[in-house]
Amino acid sequence: MSAHFENQSEPTALSGLSAEQATGGIRLPKKLRRQQLVFSALRVFSSQGYHVTTMNHIASAADVTKPVLYQHFKSKRDLYLAVLDEQIDDLIKRIVEPLYRTENNRSRVEGALSAFFEFIRTNPQGYRLIFESDIQSDLAVQECLDKLYTSIAGHIAGILGPNAGLPVKEAVLLARTLTGMVISATQHAISQGASTDELAQVEQLVFRLAWGGISIIDEDWE
Repeated sequence: MSAHFENQSEPTALSGLSAEQATGGIRLPKKLRRQQLVFSALRVFSSQGYHVTTMNHIASAADVTKPVLYQHFKSKRDLYLAVLDEQIDDLIKRIVEPLYRTENNRSRVEGALSAFFEFIRTNPQGYRLIFESDIQSDLAVQECLDKLYTSIAGHIAGILGPNAGLPVKEAVLLARTLTGMVISATQHAISQGASTDELAQVEQLVFRLAWGGISIIDEDWE
């Protein structure tokens, strides 16, 4: 997994825990222990990938014994999918929220894109897990990714489609296309080692292209 960023912020999954709790230093209630294990697994999976990582690696990172890990997750794959699902839910929430914050479509598009790039900047580990997974051929992983694309496209289509007078089917298709364009451009930039400043330029360029298309989508092209 090769993404590089100047600001390697820790993910926010354990924002309610102290540093000692986040590293497994004290006894935790079941729910918080599970959260702490997911947090540790994110760090390990995002840096090493799925295939190299073992449950021993994650137990060590979480400062717990392996039996404790298996009390919460039946397998490495089960744990990986739990981490992936949590990160995808977080990303969906971030992107969708700006769509309902205003009735101005330009602000909606700008806000959603800004939220996506903010996720990349503040949670590079989550980005790597979602978009640079070394087991993307796994059916369950594909289903998680499809949930991401389908959910975001559904929200975009539901808001922008009616404004452009588009049927639902066409609106979803265009929303999926828009989502794919943004992710493809971002992945290309990151694979080329884009810095934080360069990534900000990519955000501006992608917005200009996305809004340029959306703003004329209801014109008569025939």
